[in-house]
Formats: sequence, structure tokens, C-alpha cells
Amino acid sequence: MHQVPEAQFESLVADQMDQLPDGLGRELDNVSVTVQDRPADGSLQVLAVYSGVPLSERGQFGAAPLPDNIVLYRESMLAHAHDVEALKREIWNTLIREIGQHLGMDDAQLAELVARHRR
Repeated sequence: MHQVPEAQFESLVADQMDQLPDGLGRELDNVSVTVQDRPADGSLQVLAVYSGVPLSERGQFGAAPLPDNIVLYRESMLAHAHDVEALKREIWNTLIREIGQHLGMDDAQLAELVARHRR
């Protein structure tokens, strides 16, 4: 796919986040979503990375944790999308998967979540 400038890509990400179902959108209360060109190793195979402590592993007491982070890799997604509509779907499906990671879902739960919300 042709290049999509970072600002345009970030706008596409924001649009997709605005369309998240309420139940999933609320789960991002303490999660930042950022964009980088590609992973440190230069690979275009990794579309995103979740870093943080999944909700399923947190205790009920104590200080609020630092925000978790979902990093979306712009160049990786561009390499996997043939047009803007495909890019939007890639962003959407990746966000859903990474939110599942944040929720601490196991592989079966994650597969069900992705299948339920796949575009």
C-alpha cells in the first residue's frame, strides 16, 4: 500500500477507537494507545505490542498502576493492507486483539473475542 503519513494513520486509529463497543472502550481507561513506525528489530511482521499488567493479574488494592500501553506499528500495518479500507480493518482487528491481551484473556477467550468483533 502507498504510504500513509503518521498524522493520517493516527486519525484512522482514533476513528477506529471511537467505534469500539462500549464494553471494550471502557476497558481502555488506563491504557495509552501510541503509534510507532515499526518495532525496534525493524520487522514488519509484528503489528502491535501490548505492555503492562493485564487486568486479570492485578490486585484490588494498592496504588493505581502506571498506564498500560498498546503500540501500533504503522509501517507493519501498511505492509499488510492493500488500501485504506483494508488498513482500517487491520487497525480494528489489531486493537480488538490487544484489548483482549489487556484484559488477560487466554488463547481461547482471545480467539472468541477477535472472531466476535472481526471486520
